[in-house]
Amino acid sequence: MFRLAHLTDPHVGPLPRLRLRQLLSKRATGYVNWHRGRGRHHCMDLLGALVADLRAQDSDHVACTGDLCNLGLPDEWDTARIFLEALGPADRVSFVPGNHDAYVRGSLEGLLGTCGGWTAADDGRSGLFPYLRRRGPLALVGLSSAIPTKPFAATGRLGPVQIEAAERLLRDLADVPERPCRVVMIHHPPHPGGAASGRELKDAAAFAAMIGRAGADLILHGHNHVGTVAHIPGPDGRPVPVVGAPSASARSLLVNRRASYYLYTIVPGETGHRIAVVERGLDAEGGIAELAAFDIETPPADRIGPAPKRRRRH
Repeated sequence: MFRLAHLTDPHVGPLPRLRLRQLLSKRATGYVNWHRGRGRHHCMDLLGALVADLRAQDSDHVACTGDLCNLGLPDEWDTARIFLEALGPADRVSFVPGNHDAYVRGSLEGLLGTCGGWTAADDGRSGLFPYLRRRGPLALVGLSSAIPTKPFAATGRLGPVQIEAAERLLRDLADVPERPCRVVMIHHPPHPGGAASGRELKDAAAFAAMIGRAGADLILHGHNHVGTVAHIPGPDGRPVPVVGAPSASARSLLVNRRASYYLYTIVPGETGHRIAVVERGLDAEGGIAELAAFDIETPPADRIGPAPKRRRRH
């Protein structure tokens, strides 16, 4: 049994003081949006309570799928590192970046230079994607969809080189004895139609086609700030679950957009991996509690299981 926690989009604040020259870019619109409401929407006290609850669950590993930063400022990189340290040491926390981490040219490189340890592959290389980390029965494949974009856009892209490398990794992992549970981490929803125009993964169709050839057992993402479960057809039509989590710092009136994280209990079996999922986060009383639970089964090629049913706590 292995327990994997997944959280995303913490948007760690507060926003540092900007210099005038830093506003002469896309950061100007982001700065205005932050002060118009985004800064109040992302609550650091709530984020701290969520992380404390996550750590109390004694998970074996933590997956963080991006948007540590808000405007990709150099002053945010050390704050991002402190946040990752709060989640756990680099060998027990795996990070992939989001679009806010690559807000303008140079932002992503600066963040990875500071937080590269949390992206280090088993071969010791860091800041390169895709990366592979073997942890217990899991094989974590980290992808970066983070690219700088024009104002009012939040799209992502993997690129053919990264998609081809991910396919090689996933195929190789499928052929090893006692096949691991292959968990793919990415920021943007990787399936076609997974995000609105201007926020989508530009090469989602190419990624989905790759999963159709190579397969995976679980795909984790963020970006939309909402809890969702979707599927991408894998080899022989087997459904590959694609789970998106809400922002880890969001205060919202909408139940499925309140701050939460997902805790996966993964049990290897003779017919695939059994995955039980619990969502923990902000409840109606303002505390951190269990919100929902559902099961995911990764079936063999000759047995296709039903889509998971989500049971929300009231």
